[in-house]
Amino acid sequence: MSIKGKAYIAGIYEHPTRHAPDKSTAQLHAEVAKGAIEDAGLTRADIDGYFCAGDAPGGAWPMVDYLGLKVRHIDSTETGGCSYLIHLGHAAEAIAAGKCSIALITLAGKPRTSAMPPRAAGAEADFEAAYGATTHNAYGMCAMRHMHDYGTTSEQLAWIKVAASHHAQYNPHAMLRDVVTVEDVLNSPMISDPLHRLDCCVITDGGGAIVVVAPEIAAKLKRPKIKVIGASEFIKTQMGGKVDLTYSGARFTGAASFAEAGVKPSDIKYVSIYDSFTITVLIQLEDLGFAEKGKGGRLVQDGNLIAGTGKLPFNTDGGGLCSNHPGNRGGLTKVLEAVRQLRGEAHPKVQVKNCNLALAHGTGGSLGLRHGSSTVILERE
Repeated sequence: MSIKGKAYIAGIYEHPTRHAPDKSTAQLHAEVAKGAIEDAGLTRADIDGYFCAGDAPGGAWPMVDYLGLKVRHIDSTETGGCSYLIHLGHAAEAIAAGKCSIALITLAGKPRTSAMPPRAAGAEADFEAAYGATTHNAYGMCAMRHMHDYGTTSEQLAWIKVAASHHAQYNPHAMLRDVVTVEDVLNSPMISDPLHRLDCCVITDGGGAIVVVAPEIAAKLKRPKIKVIGASEFIKTQMGGKVDLTYSGARFTGAASFAEAGVKPSDIKYVSIYDSFTITVLIQLEDLGFAEKGKGGRLVQDGNLIAGTGKLPFNTDGGGLCSNHPGNRGGLTKVLEAVRQLRGEAHPKVQVKNCNLALAHGTGGSLGLRHGSSTVILERE
């Protein structure tokens, strides 16, 4: 069974804060839930499905209680930053199967205010922990390998940050609103060779929420009709040590989502791409089919990702590189900006003309190790 056209995004909300020392994580969840429900023109009593990930304090049942919901379907799938795109696909599946008709997805976190809780040790911990892998050095390895194999340069990676900064200047809530140059990126401190500080995403408090509804509900609401036409998920593993650092799970989720949606990369008007680091964007654009493997550097250089001038506008809110990465999990915010673009609600300076098809992609975990991927394709009806 395909989920194409079986569910619509009716409500979205992104918390305006990037620093929330006066709020609990649960309160942030509640505030973004309220915002998305109101944006959809619904009430809390209408929600009959709830989706959350590891950022929800205590998991699904404490959050359902805290939010005062009465639901008949829950999903607490946890795959890091791509959890919320997977939730969107799962919500469409649940709605198509009749398990719920109005689903709420929430994300919230406070890594800027206080340290994130330690991640539970995985089955691999006894074999890998001694080697000191961190998020930064794992992505640094991916960047170095891509440069070695394909001749990708630091200048090309820097153009991704430059594009994000051009967009962030128009977002009043963005954490970093200053436009930067390639030279600014290359002159920023080295974090994990070859990645500089400005190749890395921001750390913010905040959150966001999405309301997904059945077609018959969408037809009754006075909201733009944003249809889910393709969704997929994949886990890339260490493959028994046979790891190729130059590709991500997007190689599989992109192809599957395009096939379900019945469209191709050249049809897409706007992309929201997970941007924990600049190398994350470049590798995923290749794997999703927007450039041949090894030619992503040519795609992203010279402003090609900047709205209004470039070939492929991306992350027009500033993305995780400049605007928001709440809870160190940027997947849900990628869906939010894609919906804004399809609604025509992005800032006029970055709004893509005639935007009727958009793609949102997320990753969770680490490209240099095991990770989850999810791709969603949305259409304005």
